[in-house]
Amino acid sequence: MALIATVAAGAALYWLRDILTPLAMAIFLLIMIDGVKRSVEARTPLGHRWAGIAALTLVVLAFFASIAIIVNGAAGFFGEASGVSQNLGPRIDQIIRDGYALFRLDNPPTAQDLVNGVDVRGWLTTLAFQVQGIASGAFFVLVYLGFLLASQAGFRKKIVAMFPQKAQRDEAVAVFQRVRGGVEGYIWVQSVTGAMICVVAWGLMRAVGLQNAEFWTFVIFVVGFIPVLGGAVAGLAPPLFALVQFESYWPAAILLVGLQLILFVVGNFIQPRMQGDNQNIDPVVVLLALAFCGKMWGVAGMFLSTPLAVMAMAILAEFRGSRWMAVLLSGDGQPYAEEKAATRHRARPEPTADT
Repeated sequence: MALIATVAAGAALYWLRDILTPLAMAIFLLIMIDGVKRSVEARTPLGHRWAGIAALTLVVLAFFASIAIIVNGAAGFFGEASGVSQNLGPRIDQIIRDGYALFRLDNPPTAQDLVNGVDVRGWLTTLAFQVQGIASGAFFVLVYLGFLLASQAGFRKKIVAMFPQKAQRDEAVAVFQRVRGGVEGYIWVQSVTGAMICVVAWGLMRAVGLQNAEFWTFVIFVVGFIPVLGGAVAGLAPPLFALVQFESYWPAAILLVGLQLILFVVGNFIQPRMQGDNQNIDPVVVLLALAFCGKMWGVAGMFLSTPLAVMAMAILAEFRGSRWMAVLLSGDGQPYAEEKAATRHRARPEPTADT
């Protein structure tokens, strides 16, 4: 029955992806608005109401600005790249010839030979539908966000009606706070580490003279929220474009080495220290969540894969029958940060009269 229920739930999520994807994004934005509101309320003299209005304005403007930067930046990128496109085919031919000469191979193919087997028209049609989907999806996200904000007024009453006893109500609120804390911690860590990577990447791209350095910088920041694939795109896309733009291979080599170095340092030293106990998720679970959510909900699912895994672990850990699943999802078998603190406290030796 559990297996059948899991398959049925996955099928329902896939069939209803057009409805659930903007809803999930709206919930994600709602959590961001709540975090920004509490931060504004704590750091400014604004009251609860005005802090909420300011947070809503900031998040919505950032949401629209991100879409505008992606659309306009992509249009400008292709427009400016059209000057390079005249040399695109010959440059690819030269790269192929150099690669064949390096390995002492004969009869190198041309770019036209490689493109002949590719349905360019189909790729462009798919890209057009993707752009249209982003525009329509953004509209539905804002519609869901508006209704979620309107329903917040009765949320406290619903909690009281669902959990009349104070102990149960406090436990439900604690679960919500754990979920909120995990998602907010993920956003904070990815934003700070992404900003670090972007500063170094922008400096490298400006130093070698790569076109549209600002657009690539924003792309690197956005894809940083996608586990695994984000690092691959951030570390390989600018060097690949540098191969086409420059006649020399040195700019691409500098970008490749520099980006891989900063990604390695941030990913292996800085990010694990910042994550702490907020993202105690097994790496295999992160990869499976990325594949599962990407299959169901596309690019939006890739962005939401890790937050959804954090939410699932926090919720599953609250029930005795499903706690074992939360333990499997966790990185060290302890889903809660307070459990880890209690374990460390028990492991610490008790002070004696001599000490």
